[in-house]
Amino acid sequence: MAWGAAAGYPARMSPPPFALHLAAKRSQRPPDGELVFGRSFTDHMAIVDYDAERGWFDPRIVPYGPLALDPAAAVLHYAQTMFDGMKAFRGDDGKIRFFRIDRHCRRLHDGATRLCIPPVDEALARAAIFALVSADRDWVPSSAGTSLYIRPTVIASEPFLGVRPANRYTFFVIASPVGAYAGEAFSPARILVEDKYVRSAVGGLGGVKAGANYIASLRAAEDAKARGYAQVLWTDAQEHTYLEEVGTMNLVVRIGDEFVTPPLVGSILDGVTRDSVITLLREWEFQVSERPLGMEEIVSAHRDGSLREIFGCGTAAVITPVSALGWKGEDLVVNGGEPGQVSRRLFDAISAIQYGRAPDPHGWTTLLD
Repeated sequence: MAWGAAAGYPARMSPPPFALHLAAKRSQRPPDGELVFGRSFTDHMAIVDYDAERGWFDPRIVPYGPLALDPAAAVLHYAQTMFDGMKAFRGDDGKIRFFRIDRHCRRLHDGATRLCIPPVDEALARAAIFALVSADRDWVPSSAGTSLYIRPTVIASEPFLGVRPANRYTFFVIASPVGAYAGEAFSPARILVEDKYVRSAVGGLGGVKAGANYIASLRAAEDAKARGYAQVLWTDAQEHTYLEEVGTMNLVVRIGDEFVTPPLVGSILDGVTRDSVITLLREWEFQVSERPLGMEEIVSAHRDGSLREIFGCGTAAVITPVSALGWKGEDLVVNGGEPGQVSRRLFDAISAIQYGRAPDPHGWTTLLD
């Protein structure tokens, strides 16, 4: 069955149900205490195909396994691919909750145009995620700090050699039970300010979750780790002074009583956790500014004692406090190397909503039927 505008169906219509081709034998989920981020996967995956004539078609749940790709598939040569990442949580009440699934599906949809990928309608992406987690609901762990990480991905699967948008694509969703992202939840990290390599530039791909963004970050990250840092803090591509993202997370800095996060000008991702953080901080009556922030201001605030907190925020870790910034051969220690009071409050507040331990006034969580 085909679905979508190319197939003659308006996008507002409900997608067709996913055909279930379930595994004859189920695997054993690793014990919660042994979960490593992104290393084990559930029994099934969701798949939907696309071609220019039919639109998206044949939605199905199948046993997890390798994808069959022609060696000339466009994704292998021209990196025409994008993904998103979200989580499902099993609360103390046993119910499974998705955190901000609609915003994640919208981001996947909206980013496709920049990569000349046919957008996956939000309703279709949501249906794929629900169908997969319904089939593998026993894989959602229940221990504190654990969750089911969900990775929807689109790849160009048409076999050809030539620089143009593909005419065939595969949309798939896989899921992985996970513990804390870096092994320990809310663990402070030493970060090296990067002033050589460039991850993204205004007008580039930084505003969408393109696979190319992440391969561009690896060299700098590996060099930083060799010097004893956990990750890098990216600076702008032109002057290498204005701060952008910390590793693969959005950045937030507290100077005095002002929380500053870099503006969305096309070089950084419109993070879902970033939006949640801004919303909560403003509700708590903190001043939040989305404005350019340079290293000169950071150094000055460090010297006069007004640099109070720095943290990254993202789906995988929620909040990662920064204990020190490496800059020009010097470590700028933040808050004595300890997590800040507000970053801890944010981590606790968002986590409580995700697990159903606190009210959800914004409607950020969605229950699995």
